[in-house]
Amino acid sequence: MGEITGTTRPRLRRGVRLSYDKVRQTHVLLFPEGVLVPNPTAAAVLSHCDGVNDVDAVVKLLSERYQGVSVSDVAELLLALRARRIVELEVPDA
Repeated sequence: MGEITGTTRPRLRRGVRLSYDKVRQTHVLLFPEGVLVPNPTAAAVLSHCDGVNDVDAVVKLLSERYQGVSVSDVAELLLALRARRIVELEVPDA
């Protein structure tokens, strides 16, 4: 699947956890292959990747904190994270 729509539901893969590192004062993404330090916007996206919120809901939630959030921006990030095996993307049946 190369396309993400507003109804796609992202979630963190099993074994992946978003956590806040108090020493570094930043979010860290812990996964079996290592650690990733996402930028604040990516961390905000990941915090809503629960398998319940779809992409449209994530965009709406982020729009309350950030200006100019678009489905295409969120989709681009999610595709990159899927390629790194950090998120799974569920497409509901049509």
